[in-house]
Amino acid sequence: MNKTTTFLAEKDKNNLRLDKYLASKLKILTRSQIKKIILSKNVSINRKVIYSPAQKIRQGDHIEILFKEEKIENIRPQKMNLNIVYEDKELIVVDKPSGMVVHPGAGNREGTLVNGLLHLCKKNLSTLNGSSRPGIVHRIDKETSGLLVIAKNNFSHANLAKQFSDHTIKRKYLALAWGVIRPLNGKITTLLSRSKKNRQLMSVSERSGKKAVTNYKTLKVFSNKEIPRISLVECTLETGRTHQIRVHLSHKGNGLIGDKKYGKKKLGFKKINKKFEKILSNFERQALHAKSLGFIHPTKNNQVNFDSKLPQDFKKMLDFLEKFAN
Repeated sequence: MNKTTTFLAEKDKNNLRLDKYLASKLKILTRSQIKKIILSKNVSINRKVIYSPAQKIRQGDHIEILFKEEKIENIRPQKMNLNIVYEDKELIVVDKPSGMVVHPGAGNREGTLVNGLLHLCKKNLSTLNGSSRPGIVHRIDKETSGLLVIAKNNFSHANLAKQFSDHTIKRKYLALAWGVIRPLNGKITTLLSRSKKNRQLMSVSERSGKKAVTNYKTLKVFSNKEIPRISLVECTLETGRTHQIRVHLSHKGNGLIGDKKYGKKKLGFKKINKKFEKILSNFERQALHAKSLGFIHPTKNNQVNFDSKLPQDFKKMLDFLEKFAN
């Protein structure tokens, strides 16, 4: 469903660029989102469509911006048993299982979260992130479980995207990492960029990349002669870069249990509890769970918070480790 917002240009805004004017009025949108909307011919002044973000406005101009829902690409809806934590007219909060890809891509055209959402919502999803990613405001890795917020329209999508951009979204993850992180609690701030050796991986860079900030807190350390030292860590994200937690903890020397890309390649334990060894061999993903999610609701303007229970495989490992807690 399309939504329209209108403004009447004030005297003190005379001769201001259109994109700057809209940025001052629509704080839910980033400048790049505003530019995209203008270039898509969805902004008019005095009923005349404007093509340039640099267009100057005049006092009394009637400015109209259209939040247009694009046609969703030919993605096949699939009936799935999605774990819906919350749903209203604006958004959905879903608890994604590990092993599920968020949206279609090369080699993953079906079985994704988007396929299931299209069946559930009958194409009533935002298209602000492209028609191939309907509803998707943010992502978590295929093998990471936990909470995601999905936008049902472009207005709510823009609002949520702005909260992510402003780093006001509250996100906490639980992770099981090898060893003990030093110091036990702290903040990791680095630049992250594509690895020069493998473009599918991310790496810490000293010179280039996007700033990434992860706050972490060690909740428990598990240690015994029967098992290697393992830490239960709570990570709070200030930014949401690709593979951020996995790369940051690996950079500290504490890769996640089960992480085949950034974790330990060879475990090499001489003595290990046989039951734990079996649990470990059956754990087929990285031990990372998006446990909590909080944000300002796009239309109700109140803080909403959601929590997710640990999935069975994560809980089974943690329950076993509890007997070795320090």
